[in-house]
Amino acid sequence: MNTKAIILLFIANAISGIAQGMTMIAIPWYFAQMDSLRYFGIVYIITNVLSMFWVPWSGTVVDKYDRKKIFQVLTSCIGIIIISFGVFGIWNGGLSMILVASIFIITFLNYNMHYPCLYAFVQEITPPENYAKMTSLLEVIGQITTITAGAGATLLLEGATNGQMDIFGMAINIGFDLKPWAIQNIILLDGITYFVAFSIISFISYVPLRKRTAEIGNVITRIKTGLRYLNGNKSILWFGILSFMVFTMVLMDTFYMGANYVRNHLQESGDVYANAKMAYSMGAIFIGLSIGFLMRKISLPAVVITLTLIISGAYLYLSVNQSVLLFFAMMLLVGICNAGCRISRITYLFRNVPNQFFGRAGSVFFQAHIILRIILLGIFTIPFFHMSNNIIYGYRVMGVILLLTAFVMFFMYKRFDTSVTSK
Repeated sequence: MNTKAIILLFIANAISGIAQGMTMIAIPWYFAQMDSLRYFGIVYIITNVLSMFWVPWSGTVVDKYDRKKIFQVLTSCIGIIIISFGVFGIWNGGLSMILVASIFIITFLNYNMHYPCLYAFVQEITPPENYAKMTSLLEVIGQITTITAGAGATLLLEGATNGQMDIFGMAINIGFDLKPWAIQNIILLDGITYFVAFSIISFISYVPLRKRTAEIGNVITRIKTGLRYLNGNKSILWFGILSFMVFTMVLMDTFYMGANYVRNHLQESGDVYANAKMAYSMGAIFIGLSIGFLMRKISLPAVVITLTLIISGAYLYLSVNQSVLLFFAMMLLVGICNAGCRISRITYLFRNVPNQFFGRAGSVFFQAHIILRIILLGIFTIPFFHMSNNIIYGYRVMGVILLLTAFVMFFMYKRFDTSVTSK
């Protein structure tokens, strides 16, 4: 197995992910502090509209070109852009909301190519018997990164007074004082890590374990080829779309709803918002370490259905919750469910989708959920959801959608490949 290549790939992903995670926590909170969450909602809508055109093209790129080279181009280009924004902000004494919004858009579009490429690359260099192990390891490392990013964001957003920072309502002694960082300083740190990741990726050497048929034709032709594959494999198409639903709601929560919930419903500060991300990641790490046992007992579609039902209940409970501690508990549960669904989904697709179609199949699933996110954002940016604590009704909507998703998957269960487990 390409052990060294996988280790280097995971290290590079973790290093860039820490600072990137802090930036993506800091940006929604920046808009919350500016009382501009509706403006940020519009930014998020624009981001998703752009993704509708970006995702299909990026999926064809992931399937056509060398995945290592794609990572090198992505990390270097995005790194230059992010550093330039950070340096400009420091030189100018701050960044306008338009520039901060631009960084969010750029980073999100990078996500849309980075993760399909990462999963396709791992599938390409991993033997089939290790798929479940690799997807679990990806999740654990990714969430350790997110915990680190959450702790870092807590420290940088709120600072440390008398050598202490607040984690889950507890004062943690860190031994030094720190003033809160401006958004441009966090962004500059983010940009620097891209070049650290680029350097690590450059040392990756590997032997492909899955052969890919050379793709011919232009982008449109390659997209049509991917669509024909999914049209001929409708069970994979529906499993991909429905299993992605949890991820879609979590994205809504992470990048838009959460900041509103903490500020307007719980009436708490940025440290609570950042700590919630840490609680989420702790849950994800737990399931990442334990889901292998679960997947040996029941089929992957059954795992997804069960976890979708649980996260539905968590979001419905958040709509009536007023306790910060129970908010952290629900975020822990959301982390368990989303990570479990993602590990199960990726393992299922690894085993059922040929590597040459993996990027395009993923882009179709993304595309379906981009449309849903645009619809939901259009609803949640209505002034009603920004009055008082009315954001709780948004969580009720998300809970009901996931409940319906679980029921649909249950009725379609026999159409899925229920023999697929981690064995």
